[in-house]
Amino acid sequence: MNRLRADQFPPLDWSSLPRPTDGRHGAMRKLIYGMNLTLDGYISAPGDDLGWSRPSDELFQWWLDQERVISLFLYGRQLWETMSAYWPTGDQQPGATPAQIEFARNWRDTPKVVFSSTIDKVDWNTRLVTGDAITEITRLKAEDGGPMRVGGATLAGAVMRAGLIDEYEIVTHPVLVGGGAPFFSALDGWVNLNLVETRTFPGGVILTRYETKR
Repeated sequence: MNRLRADQFPPLDWSSLPRPTDGRHGAMRKLIYGMNLTLDGYISAPGDDLGWSRPSDELFQWWLDQERVISLFLYGRQLWETMSAYWPTGDQQPGATPAQIEFARNWRDTPKVVFSSTIDKVDWNTRLVTGDAITEITRLKAEDGGPMRVGGATLAGAVMRAGLIDEYEIVTHPVLVGGGAPFFSALDGWVNLNLVETRTFPGGVILTRYETKR
């Protein structure tokens, strides 16, 4: 999911296929990577500019529906700072929509893990990990539990290269920005995917959802 700030978009809408929310004994937990991105593949333009991302009410609601089934958010430092700067009190902001209010409450209630060696304190139902992120995420995937979501280009890139991502949710906006932070990381080899869903949102925004072939 792209960096969700209420000043960037109205309510998000995620009516997609149902996903299992409970873990099965012996099964790996699902790890999802999904964000808003430009047609040329960037999650932010140069200068960390997100002005191109103006999700419709329908798209905001879709994102909210997806977030409700996530049991654990995995953040890098930068995305954690972006989210924690607004969403802890997002439901108390003047003019907050019902979807924004629910998004803020869900964000506060959902357990989170932040991977960083440069900060020393996190809050809002969050645990800080200063050690190796791939080792910890591999351990978390081996546990029983509901799906997890990884966010932040740097962290997600490392997780992608480690082959840990099970599903990609790509929400493409019809804009070219020419540079910035890419959604996809350089990989050591090919990753084959299965297309499991497509959907169109207002403004020419297109969702494509893929599962990794194992």
